[in-house]
Amino acid sequence: MFRGQYSYFLDDMGRIAIPAKLRKEFKPEAQKTIIVVKGFSKCIDLYPLDEWKKIEEKLLQLNTFNELHTKFIRMVSSNVTERKMDNQARIVLPKNLLEYAQIEKEVMIIGALKKIEVWNPKVFDDYLKNTPETYEEIAAKVMVF
Repeated sequence: MFRGQYSYFLDDMGRIAIPAKLRKEFKPEAQKTIIVVKGFSKCIDLYPLDEWKKIEEKLLQLNTFNELHTKFIRMVSSNVTERKMDNQARIVLPKNLLEYAQIEKEVMIIGALKKIEVWNPKVFDDYLKNTPETYEEIAAKVMVF
């Protein structure tokens, strides 16, 4: 499981390094391969290959005769890139996704359990500040057992 928050910088080639604490959570099945996809809320999602395959299995179950399902498949598939970590655990982030996430230099890397999220720190801070519910209110709604 990916956890924690890390401040990093994008290098001149559009690469980020995956933090060591997050790297050690990659299973051998991921083969050091990361699927880079457009996230929700103006961020970039990074999935280990083995986790992404589970999502693809769910996408394959969607009804392609249903326009909403087809549209969603197109939206997801057109924003997916496969990257292999180099020897320094860096990956190149696609320019279109960097623009979408408003990332220029500074990045916030967040472990989000089964995936890693990459944010512009200011966008992430604004996202948290503009959430109408408090941490406690959200927890009360979603942590029902």
